[in-house]
Amino acid sequence: MILIGSISWSIPLVKSGILHDYGIGFWGPNGHDGVWHISLINSLADGSFGMPIFAGEKLTNYHIGFDLLVAFMVRITSISATTLYFQIVPPVLAILIGVLTYKFVFLWQKDKAKAYWSVFFVYFGGSLGWVTTLLRDGTLGGESMFWSQQAVSTLVNPPFTLSLIFILAGLIFLIKYKNHRNSHFMILVSLFFGSLIQIKAHAGVLAIGGLLTVLLWQSLSKRKNTTLLRRGVVLKVLSGTILLSLVLFLPLNSGSSSLLVWQPFWFLETMMGLTDRLGWIRFHSAMTTYKMGGIWWKAIPAYIIAFLIFWYGNLGTRLLSEFWIAKKIVHKKLGDIEIFILSIICAGVVIPLFFVMEGTPWNTIQFFYYSLFFLSILAGIAFVEISRKLKLQKTIKIRLIEIALILLTIPTTYATLKNDYLPARPPAKLSVAEIEALTFLESQPDGVVLTYPFDEYAAKEAIKNPPRPLYLYESTAYVSAFSGKPVHVEDEVNLNITGYDWKTRRKNVMKFLGTLDEKEARDFLVENSISYIYWVKPQRAKLGESQLGLARIFENEEVDIYSVIK
Repeated sequence: MILIGSISWSIPLVKSGILHDYGIGFWGPNGHDGVWHISLINSLADGSFGMPIFAGEKLTNYHIGFDLLVAFMVRITSISATTLYFQIVPPVLAILIGVLTYKFVFLWQKDKAKAYWSVFFVYFGGSLGWVTTLLRDGTLGGESMFWSQQAVSTLVNPPFTLSLIFILAGLIFLIKYKNHRNSHFMILVSLFFGSLIQIKAHAGVLAIGGLLTVLLWQSLSKRKNTTLLRRGVVLKVLSGTILLSLVLFLPLNSGSSSLLVWQPFWFLETMMGLTDRLGWIRFHSAMTTYKMGGIWWKAIPAYIIAFLIFWYGNLGTRLLSEFWIAKKIVHKKLGDIEIFILSIICAGVVIPLFFVMEGTPWNTIQFFYYSLFFLSILAGIAFVEISRKLKLQKTIKIRLIEIALILLTIPTTYATLKNDYLPARPPAKLSVAEIEALTFLESQPDGVVLTYPFDEYAAKEAIKNPPRPLYLYESTAYVSAFSGKPVHVEDEVNLNITGYDWKTRRKNVMKFLGTLDEKEARDFLVENSISYIYWVKPQRAKLGESQLGLARIFENEEVDIYSVIK
């Protein structure tokens, strides 16, 4: 199970970053997300904590744990960040998730069957988007139709994957402490949970919230519960976790502000209204009209229905987890592990339900990824308990039910791999000519690079002829990633997420490109410490190179590189 699951998880990454006759190919979102991580890894490997896509500013509002770990590997092995990120690290992370999931569930439940089925759901859990696409047009697809990514895309977000490893490790040592009362295990729990804030901030928030919930539950519990740790132990773990989180968080985020914005039900409304999601336009129009008109007796049921579609659409066969949760609550058999997990599940739903991320609203859905992960574990436990309750084990009936469960679970994985990652031609590429140009630029002395701003209109035109070059795919960090040089401004998506004022810089760049005032143009280059200009033909400014004080240092059929004459 772990072998098959790890292969299916690794496919979305391992094909990308490899040189083909057309250049380096990038499948799925790797043309943007993967390139951003390579840019940051290379910058960190050079010992810089600056923002590589916003030259002159320090890196802030971002969790660098994963990238720092890979940067360290780059330094000690001399293996390229591209190879590590796409081909080496993903299978390792995938295997670790499977092993630790099995280990955690087995220690917690003392049951191999439950551990096995939990691993299955963790690797292959999927949404019901495939049902909708099958009914609409007879195809399988719709992984993120209800907004959340599913299990098959876990490794596309490596900080998320690494955070799951740290959460599982923390839970394993928490169980070991309960069994052996060794204080070293308690310290390890704090180390794993406390490190989360710099690996994936979402996970750090959820872990601290989970420990606080356990502590509160203990305080409100009127009868002695032998499944709960002593309050003092939880308080020590929580204190250690918060202290370490602050130590890791503040140096890179001391001047940052909250990025969460109150915007209730944004995901429900956009899920219904956007054609690249569920796209039930009439329902969207009705629900939003009821809300704006204050017709609450209609609006409330409409939003409840939308939430149920969001919830069960994302859960798919993992809805089995609800039976286990209901049983635990009804029989009041909730220990510290159960409270911790249920608090993460609830917070992972509630936060994106009411808040969005400033600048990039959809980014808040990543809280929900943790809900789905733990619901996958609980679904595996629930399936085994239900089958035993019905006395189906070791019969033909249970085998048929298992086959049916697998067939209803795996279409999302199959469809995503088939549609997005197995096709021979990728959606994005870095051409051979650009590789040559960026390799040359990498060999030059350190300096800030100015690139041409992303042209959204040209990118839409280029979509008709894949693979698109990265500069016509999305606003990406590819120049900084493959040249090893900081860029004045690129990858507007991540600059939005991290809260930098990239719009002002872009405006000034466009003004530089369009001005006919030589002094104004020269002042722009000097004031922003621009050392190199990287233009893909026919990109250029209105003023000529001699007027701008530029000297061409590289040219091929696609790229011109200039140095700024000091």
